[in-house]
Amino acid sequence: MKYITNKSKEIIRSRHVVKGIFVASMLESTIVPVPIEAVLVPVMQARRDKIWAIALAATVGCIIGSLFGYAFGFFLFELTQEWIVGSLATQEQLDSAIQQMNEQGFYFVLSLGIIPVPLQIGMVAAGATGFSILLYLIAVTISRVIRYYGIAIIVYYAGNQAERLIREYKYLATAMLLLIILAAWYFTFFS
Repeated sequence: MKYITNKSKEIIRSRHVVKGIFVASMLESTIVPVPIEAVLVPVMQARRDKIWAIALAATVGCIIGSLFGYAFGFFLFELTQEWIVGSLATQEQLDSAIQQMNEQGFYFVLSLGIIPVPLQIGMVAAGATGFSILLYLIAVTISRVIRYYGIAIIVYYAGNQAERLIREYKYLATAMLLLIILAAWYFTFFS
């Protein structure tokens, strides 16, 4: 454990911290179902001199990773559906995600990108349904900019209190953002 702690401190202090966050974000959005926020907040707190570069690296890494997830769903869904059900989701969750993609598409991806759940099943569902790649990328980009730059803003202003504030208010903030998305969805389709 001490080795991991020391190695983490080395990485945070290194000149490669931004590249490391980029790679970690790309991996988190494709194959590692652990939210990057567990790393992002402490790294931003330790490296406030690079806070905006870290937020950008996390955003771009996630967008590139999400392209792999989309491609996986688009090209390999039929071949890997059983593995997906065994590894990423239950059959009911997968069926629900595909149904949501068919019904709400853009807003489904947008909301999945903001709420604190793994985005992988939404990426695969977007690819499997052949959802517009452009709209998909726009939704992923908007949601991750809100998420990662929102964290950067909190760390920038709250400093060492950021982790506590994020932990304390993340569900309220998520609920408010989802209400805004639902209102936008409602006015887009029903007005």
